[in-house]
Amino acid sequence: MSGWDITPSGVESILSLVGLAADDLSKDLKVYGKSVEEAARYAGTISGPYCGSGPPVGPVGTAVANFASDTRGQITFMAARIKKTMKGTVEATNAYIDGDLAMAAQTQREAAKVPTPAELRAVAGRPGRKGGE
Repeated sequence: MSGWDITPSGVESILSLVGLAADDLSKDLKVYGKSVEEAARYAGTISGPYCGSGPPVGPVGTAVANFASDTRGQITFMAARIKKTMKGTVEATNAYIDGDLAMAAQTQREAAKVPTPAELRAVAGRPGRKGGE
């Protein structure tokens, strides 16, 4: 007997909460992307009467853009990990349920079989004979 005690409705409830959090995260990431773009655009440049016209994006804007570029892979990994974990949880729970159903069916098949001679003797209270049954 395993120590597992999975309640499918509990798993569904938790996955629902994880799904809501993942949706919120997705929305936050979209806002994050727009915010980073705006931060890079409005961070300012080096320009003025002594420097001439500056580049379209200054050093702070470039650093912000580089940060966003460098973290894009981590954010993508995080989203993929959430999706894969949720899918794996559903598959594991389904396997657990299928396993319970298979064990119950096997137990029912065994219970429906004709009693063996040894089982009949055990009920009748007679010991087994030597040399076979």
